Amino acid sequence: MLVLTRKKGESIMIGDQIEMVILGTEGDTVKVGIVASKEIEVYRKEVYQAIRQANTEASSNEIDLSELNRMWNERDRK
Repeated sequence: MLVLTRKKGESIMIGDQIEMVILGTEGDTVKVGIVASKEIEVYRKEVYQAIRQANTEASSNEIDLSELNRMWNERDRK
């Protein structure tokens, strides 16, 4: 892990596409601004982990094809 010390208004560059700017501090909280192109997805870690968990659960659900077929046929009868 790289550890850097920055003051309010100073930046950290990640590659040539992402700039992290220290906007301020309050107690033990640091406010960070992130400058990146729209193509780069930026999430808080807890949100990113929730998205990954939801995607994992969605991809592991088994589909009962006979039940799906029954539902499709019922829809056609209406």
